[in-house]
Amino acid sequence: MIRGNAAQMLLIEDDPNDIELIQLALENYHFVNQMDIVEDGEQALEYLFGVGGNNPRQQLPRLILLDLKLPKITGLQVLEAIRRDPHTKNTVVVVMTSSAEDEDIQACYNLGVNSYLIKPLDFQQFRETAQQVGLYWMMLNQPPIR
Repeated sequence: MIRGNAAQMLLIEDDPNDIELIQLALENYHFVNQMDIVEDGEQALEYLFGVGGNNPRQQLPRLILLDLKLPKITGLQVLEAIRRDPHTKNTVVVVMTSSAEDEDIQACYNLGVNSYLIKPLDFQQFRETAQQVGLYWMMLNQPPIR
């Protein structure tokens, strides 16, 4: 009965400013003991499934925070790979992106995203959003048994 590492989060984000804001937002909260960061879709797939799909990660993060606009492999393609694989299909994935396009939102929900959030432009709102996401998905939400 694996429920994911209760204190581990994977951040898939290519913008260094957003990475720093999310780290600052969560640094004083003890519900994230480890935040792994990858900066493109290819690194994300290697993190989850190993190089070439070999040697998948046995201990998955409790939460994946995913940007859509990523280099090499898009966030949508990463989400599709996560949902297609039996080992990762129930992992909580929250998209946090600047895209408010209906097409992106619909595509994410069609692929089974748990939540879709548009990044606030205001620093304080961005910080509060990141804190609320972390609190809900890391502490309050009960993930399925994998």
